[in-house]
Amino acid sequence: MKNFIQFSPKGIYCIPGKFYLDPWKPVDYAIISHGHADHARSGMKHYLCHHYTKPIIQHRIGKDISVESIGYNDPIHINGVKVSLHPAGHLIGSAQIRLEWKGYVFVFSGDYKVDEDEISTPFEPVKCHTFVTESTFGLPIYKWQKNDVYKEQLTNWVRRNQENNKTSVFFGYSLGKAQRIMKLIEGVDEIYVHSAIDNLNKAIESTGYEIPNYHRIDWDNRKQMDGKIVIVPPALLGSNMIKKVPNAATAICSGWMQIRGNRRWKSVDAGFPISDHADWNGLISAVKATEAEKVYVTHGSQATFAKYLNEIGIEAYELKTEYGEEEKSETELNS
Repeated sequence: MKNFIQFSPKGIYCIPGKFYLDPWKPVDYAIISHGHADHARSGMKHYLCHHYTKPIIQHRIGKDISVESIGYNDPIHINGVKVSLHPAGHLIGSAQIRLEWKGYVFVFSGDYKVDEDEISTPFEPVKCHTFVTESTFGLPIYKWQKNDVYKEQLTNWVRRNQENNKTSVFFGYSLGKAQRIMKLIEGVDEIYVHSAIDNLNKAIESTGYEIPNYHRIDWDNRKQMDGKIVIVPPALLGSNMIKKVPNAATAICSGWMQIRGNRRWKSVDAGFPISDHADWNGLISAVKATEAEKVYVTHGSQATFAKYLNEIGIEAYELKTEYGEEEKSETELNS
């Protein structure tokens, strides 16, 4: 891998290809795994991503950026390097980036989730020589339920709230989590979403992707939300705007809710450990499925996870990156 991949101060660099993977500093050519702010940053001269991700980064970074897109399992060649994108299951359009050069295969996973969620394209294991994995929830304490369990939990919570004349308010990131919540409670009752979520939904729908039916919140007519389902970004936690929601019962959907104290710390009524990242077992199964000879572990509990991989006979190293905060700011809140 010496003359193929370099871990540089700007990001992961493909030497013969002359491009970077999810760089955190401005470069000439960036291949982007998905639309979250810590992986898709402004300032790149040219972007390459999945078809579903293209309108997302145009919405977030700028309509006039230079960007091309390809589909899953639709390889192209860049300066002699075979490049292909493969489903990561993290959110709509998320991709693992596979690079092949002179018979050597390197895969950068970005962020991923191995359990199907019925809204994003399911994760696809990709065999390789070297694999770069996240470790956001790389501790044994994190273990998720299947999607049907969360459907039942969210539906029951909404129903109980309605019996008590409450409006169910879910907090979830505008990109990824919001769409997953919408799918989980689709058909339970009318859904109202914040403008930031609506704007991203429209960007996603421009590709032909179907989002569950919903309404954009009209804060001047907020009685329409009474007893219904409301989804807003986490930045609104504790805000005066939430106080305008009639009879609100609040809930956070996040993997961090696996630890009971987090719900009390956030001062919400309920917490559901619904994550768009792989849990401990998911990470292990994904790494094993690659059959990689060498694994690099990025953001999260990388020390613990890398140590465990070495203990079970998989050569692993910690890799310092600037990933990890999916939504550094909800910049769309005023749009």
